[in-house]
Amino acid sequence: MAGVQTAVALREQGFTGPVTLIGAEPHQPYDRPPLSKAILLGKAEDSAFDVDFEALDIELRLGLDVTGLRAADHEIDTEAGPVPYDVLVVATGAHPVTLPGAEGVPGVHLLRTLDDAVRLGPVLERRHTVVVVGAGWIGAEFATAAREAGCAVTVVEAADRPLAGALPAEVAVPMAGWYGANGAELLTHARVDTVEPGRVVLADGRELPADAVVVGIGARPATGWLAGSGIALDPSGAVTADERLRTSLPDVYAVGDCASYPSARYGRRLLVHHWDNALQGPRTVAATITGADSGPYDPVPYFWSEQFGRFVQYAGHHADADELLWRGDPADDTWSVLWLRAGVPVALLAVGRPRDLAQGRKLIETATAVDPERAADPSVPLKAAVR
Repeated sequence: MAGVQTAVALREQGFTGPVTLIGAEPHQPYDRPPLSKAILLGKAEDSAFDVDFEALDIELRLGLDVTGLRAADHEIDTEAGPVPYDVLVVATGAHPVTLPGAEGVPGVHLLRTLDDAVRLGPVLERRHTVVVVGAGWIGAEFATAAREAGCAVTVVEAADRPLAGALPAEVAVPMAGWYGANGAELLTHARVDTVEPGRVVLADGRELPADAVVVGIGARPATGWLAGSGIALDPSGAVTADERLRTSLPDVYAVGDCASYPSARYGRRLLVHHWDNALQGPRTVAATITGADSGPYDPVPYFWSEQFGRFVQYAGHHADADELLWRGDPADDTWSVLWLRAGVPVALLAVGRPRDLAQGRKLIETATAVDPERAADPSVPLKAAVR
């Protein structure tokens, strides 16, 4: 997503020089969200971007691994030999974290690429017994698809709740009930000891039958190929881009899942592994490259997830909030949570309340203070809760 959008944005903003898009996968560039939904369930064959690369004079070099960066020579190393650049944009995304000891075990799957989704399709078609390791966003979305396909699903989570790394307990705990209500078993405080063909053994000795195991325990920036290049990385391995997504090396930018950037809005560096970041960042990169500087990159982070019949949306960053407001009852089908800092919205989670998301996102973008009492009333539109 980030690489394609950067190439397209360069053309849209008037760049006329050669543009080459290099990707390790052999497929036409594709969108990832459908992998855990329509493609997995066999409702779509692919999700290729509707982009006419030939008409835009963008050269595609697919199925080509990039192995290194030599900034002094303005070249990248590939399996097919060195490729020179005047400007380089690193958009290598993230690799899924593997489960220790599970690599190479038959029936163990990740879900990150089109090939992953294609391999998992028959698992759902055969209605296998599936164990999902990790109750994060990907785990929940795959469990949803597997239940829709008629599979028996057990989700194993080491933490005490789903989405432990993303949301505070008081918000995430009510979401745990979604699993059982949709016929999936959620096991919390459950650590995997070993994965063997046909079963998963937990640390407490429990054994779970598993025709297939799907691992969704996070992702790490795909930046190993930059070792020795001199490019600055943060402790997570993400490229430390500046406010215009420039890296520490001249003429090198980084965008999408592989890069963190400083947010003046939130007073910290953010690493955002979501689709919207890969859509918006390229516009800043293209504008900086073409000299049409659009200002610092500092959007309100946004993402969505479809799970267990619910449309979940999140905007902002809640880590530094000092007040949490509920809009509705989490036992109901629709509700929202609004986070404030000094009376100003900084983040919002909406479950089946897209109007809350749209209005809350605007309040976050404009740093507009709200009246907490009115903002906590789900019958009051958020835009009407402004002080």
